[in-house]
Amino acid sequence: MIDPVRCYMKNQKPPFEITNHMIDHVAEIAELVGKLSAVSSLSANPTLRRSNRIRTIHGSLAIEQNTLSLEQVTAVLNGKHVLASPKDIVEVKNAYEIYERLDELDPYSVEDLLTAHGIMTRDLVEESGMFRTRPVGVVDSEGHVLHFGTLPQYVPDLVMALLEWTKTSEVHMLIRSCVFHYELELIHPFADGNGRVGRLWHTLLLSKWNSAFAWLPVESIIHDRQQEYYAAINASNDAGESTVFIEFMMSAIKASLIEAINTSNEMSDGKINKVALRWKKIEEYLKTHDYIINADVRELCEVSAATANRILTELFKEAKLIRYHIDGHWEYRT
Repeated sequence: MIDPVRCYMKNQKPPFEITNHMIDHVAEIAELVGKLSAVSSLSANPTLRRSNRIRTIHGSLAIEQNTLSLEQVTAVLNGKHVLASPKDIVEVKNAYEIYERLDELDPYSVEDLLTAHGIMTRDLVEESGMFRTRPVGVVDSEGHVLHFGTLPQYVPDLVMALLEWTKTSEVHMLIRSCVFHYELELIHPFADGNGRVGRLWHTLLLSKWNSAFAWLPVESIIHDRQQEYYAAINASNDAGESTVFIEFMMSAIKASLIEAINTSNEMSDGKINKVALRWKKIEEYLKTHDYIINADVRELCEVSAATANRILTELFKEAKLIRYHIDGHWEYRT
């Protein structure tokens, strides 16, 4: 009897609808990729690439309850001693290794998928680099059961069928990669590390469409919208198809591109001096104050609330500031 969780196999496709919203997203994302190519020098900026990769790793692992802060992840990857759970530190090192090998991976190879899982979960799980051999329930960050993974005897065939569909489908890669991400999560082929590998493979597929995606921290946006991420998975599970999840992920991809373009604009045409000047003003302010908020930055830097929020968010992501959610607003400290 075929596993009832998912019955597509050869010559069938995963269930989803291509909506007008998706078509709009494809056009908007393609336009944003063009803008990013025009203003960004990601390929020639190793510092920015490394910063984005660290944010990617922090975001993807934080979704899975890794407790290390962005500053601690940075310190671990800089070879510094960090007082933290050994498991969390190993997760960071493993994730960094496989993301650095992204160019070596064939996105349609089951062997490469297993190799990636083996590196991602090395010294962490018993069944590392192999499909699971036991049934498993899939839970969210709060321990709620989302669904039960495919029975283990059907996992290899379903994963191979999914990879074959992803390789041969004529659906746009922006949509196809989202479908793969969702379906791999639904099959849940591994004892642990499914989410991490799914997000890695999503990035890998996108990078084959446009190389800029190898360095865009989409995972960081997903972490920022973690509740929406799980809600989209839940909604798709309830519907029996991945349309809601695809639309959510495309919105996250778009947000990541917009953020990258804004960052590039700040760093171009002499604006890097403006960034440095703003940071100096904030740094001086914090010498005489315990914390700084959006309104303070608006006054100090003579900018709008939206720009002030972007300045503070970037400084937080660069680990120059630490933030705390107090009484409904963010306070930033050094």
